[in-house]
Formats: sequence, C-alpha cells, structure tokens
Amino acid sequence: MRFVDTHTHAWGMNTAELPWQAEVLPPGWDGAYNSGDLIADMDAVGVNESVLVTTPLYGRGVRANEYTMRAIEAFPERLWGVGLMDFFQDSPDQVRADLQRVVGHKRMLGVRMHACLEYTEHPTELNRTANWILDDALEPVWEMAADLDTAVFVFPKAEQLSMVADLANAHPGVQLVVDHMAFPDEMTDPHERPWTDFETLSEHNNVAVKVSSLPRSAEGEWPYRDMHGYVRNLVEWFGPERLMLGSDYPWMDDWADYEACLSWVEEVDFLSARDLSYLSHRTFERVHEV
Repeated sequence: MRFVDTHTHAWGMNTAELPWQAEVLPPGWDGAYNSGDLIADMDAVGVNESVLVTTPLYGRGVRANEYTMRAIEAFPERLWGVGLMDFFQDSPDQVRADLQRVVGHKRMLGVRMHACLEYTEHPTELNRTANWILDDALEPVWEMAADLDTAVFVFPKAEQLSMVADLANAHPGVQLVVDHMAFPDEMTDPHERPWTDFETLSEHNNVAVKVSSLPRSAEGEWPYRDMHGYVRNLVEWFGPERLMLGSDYPWMDDWADYEACLSWVEEVDFLSARDLSYLSHRTFERVHEV
C-alpha cells in the first residue's frame, strides 16, 4: 500500500551559497540532515514518498526553497515539496510572480504560512493570536493561489482557527491545509474551545488537516494515547477523507524516532482500515490531485 508522509524536513550543509540562520535549526541538531538521509530513513520504516516542507533555516527570500527544489530533482519519484515566500512586498505583481515561481515545479504542492509565529524574515517567536494572515495585503496571494490551483499550508495555534475559518470562507477556491492539528498543547483540550473551533472549520470543504507532529504535543509515551481524543474529534468532524498523516521528522528527534512518529496510528482502535488508507495516502491524492 502506498504510504505518503505529508510532513518532513531536510536541509544541506551551511555554505556561502545557501547560508543557514542557525537559530532556527531543529532541537538537538547542529549539522545537516540532507535528502539522502531522509530517503534512507523513509526506506527503513516503509515510507514510499514524503512531502519536504521547506525549513525557515534559509529564510523566506527567493533562495529559501533552493534546497527543497534540489532534493526533489534528486529524488523525483520519492519527494514532494512545500515552499516558503515573502508574502508582504511593495509590489503585488512581485508577490504573484514569486508564488508562481515557488510552485512552478510540478511536485511543489504549495506554500506555507507560519500563522502562529511573528512575521519576520526568520520566524521564531510564538504568537498565539497573531492575525497577519487576515491582512488585506495578502489578497494577491489568495487570488494567485486560486488561479494556480495550488494549496496554502497554514500553521496556526488553536486560538487562530477562527481566522483560518474566515480565510476558508473568503477564498473557497483555495485549498487550505492546517498543519499539525494546530499544535495541541497544555493550554488546549480536545473537547473545549478554542481547539474545538476545528468543528466550525470543518464546515468548509476547502480545508484539510495534517494529523502530524503528535509526539511533540503528547505528554505520554508512544502510542501517545493522550492525543487520541484530538484525533477522534477530527475524524468525526472532517472525516478521514480530509485528514493526512505526517511525521514532522526530523524536527521530532528529541521526542521520537521516525518510526514512532508514524506507527502510533496503528494503535488507535477507532480507526478502520479504510480510515488508515485515507490518512496514509488517499487524502493526499485527493487534495493534491496526484
């Protein structure tokens, strides 16, 4: 059965050509984790393909996605990509052109918005209520995303889910994907607001959710049973047809190894074989039409 990990990362060496912003290296890392390393880890755990999400390690300028593009070219049957870009520029035409450039490769699925981080060149500061994703200046992004039929991957915290719902309502022609289930933490409960704003968000058919990065949110050990209530609610509200499984590896290395980031799903008793097939590949195929 095809297995697509919808959220991974990789980066090369720190070079003069592609310099790092080292403060945004993932926890526990001081060197490269390149696309070859990722492929080897994928092979070891039985992952057929993965989505390489560009890391802020390279900023969000015109060269931010260079490593991701090179990785896709090196492994064209195994890797997909999600890019970064500067959304706020003086020229709307430049914003449109940059988006078109980012998703110009047939295996680049869209662009990512770090909604829960302050909007800076190298995003690092958490802001649970930042509302820059609703700025009218982003209208060229939404218009061009609809024209290009490309996805926008939004990474919010729970307090921002109502903002994502506003975007989904305002831009029904844009496929939105919510990263990491809005990152549940000690301030959320699967049965209380603001996290339950996902139920309202699920009313918009142009929204899908990545069930990803569970070990980072979990308090318990594998298979992270304290997180299963969140997953159960997402299945009830969105149906498995709009949920995709992702690891967030190797950003997870301090919490879990690659296998643990994905294998927990096999221990969830309320997920049927059909549910698992959607989570592992069928939703990915439907959402991205691949």
